Amino acid sequence: MISKISEDVASALEGLEDGSTVMIGGFGAAGQPVELIEELLRVGVTDLTVINNNAGNGDVGLAALIGAGRVRKIVCSFPRQVDSHHFDAKYHAGEIELELVPQGTLAERIRAGGFGIGGFFTPTGYGTLLAEGKETRVIDGRGMVFETPLRADVALISAHRADPWGNLVYRKTARNFGPLMAAAAALTIAQVAEVVELGELDPESVVTPGIFVDRVVEIPKETR
Repeated sequence: MISKISEDVASALEGLEDGSTVMIGGFGAAGQPVELIEELLRVGVTDLTVINNNAGNGDVGLAALIGAGRVRKIVCSFPRQVDSHHFDAKYHAGEIELELVPQGTLAERIRAGGFGIGGFFTPTGYGTLLAEGKETRVIDGRGMVFETPLRADVALISAHRADPWGNLVYRKTARNFGPLMAAAAALTIAQVAEVVELGELDPESVVTPGIFVDRVVEIPKETR
């Protein structure tokens, strides 16, 4: 039987290379695959371009990855908050590049990357610095900015439950960017709180079909 279950976090991340573009799920701490990020730190992968909603919180997960100097560029919608000190320090020192993208545009660019859409026009950002260097048009009387798809070499996401085929179920708001990123990456790795037998997941509850998932690693809540 096909099984996408990895033995441990190390084997789940095997083969990741320097210079990769990595989508990392999460809305702040909700749904962030912290254990997968910690393994990235351990193996020393560097020169990364990271696509995420924000630029990390505190001293763990994505924030720690940035603080260790492993991220060359970040594409996000909300880089600064009260505990984003690692990003602040790197940005002001000129050690990290930022591409700022409005949140709805970020989600749609990732969706476009996953579903083969060549780009789209949106009114968000028209007439602002965010439109500089981009194609603009007036459509139905509204100024529009052309935005391009986002794709990645790897997506690291977190879900609640999975089966051996990689079908995923999420828990509440931890779902956020995970389903979009899973579709937009060449390799998708998911950490889950529980792996169940094939057939135990209600098909109506599956949000990310296993066709979009390559590797799954179980990290029970009590071990986190």
